[in-house]
Amino acid sequence: MQFTKRDLNKTLFVKPEVLEKSRRWWLVDAKGKTLWRLAVEIAKRLIGKHKAAYSDHWDAGDFVVVVNADKIKVTWKKLDQKVYYRHSGYKGNLKEFTLRWMLQNRPEKVIWLAVRKMLPKNKLRDRRMKRLKIFVGSEHKFNHLPLEKLEIND
Repeated sequence: MQFTKRDLNKTLFVKPEVLEKSRRWWLVDAKGKTLWRLAVEIAKRLIGKHKAAYSDHWDAGDFVVVVNADKIKVTWKKLDQKVYYRHSGYKGNLKEFTLRWMLQNRPEKVIWLAVRKMLPKNKLRDRRMKRLKIFVGSEHKFNHLPLEKLEIND
């Protein structure tokens, strides 16, 4: 089969209305899951890489609901060696927080930051992060939606 220049330049275009209707809702139970493997799978769903009509310039990802965010696990000595930083912009106002402190006080922020760092650094990242819903306990407010369970193997 011979390819012409016209054949090679064909691109699949899906209308934004079709992409919005095809968004699915995934439920992820983070209990006992490794943080970084969990973040990779969530990022894939938010980007939409699991879909056949994936393209990097479209926002074709799905919604992800994470429950039991406080029950994740980490490997090795990351609890004390992994450090998160926050800076307000003023001199001398750099704050440091260990992973252990973050898991005790703000466990949903740990997953949020891990997933955010896995996403491409472009204009679509904030829009994709809005579709991530994280809850500390096993209760969530999206019971009325058809949630599909996402199994993540460790």
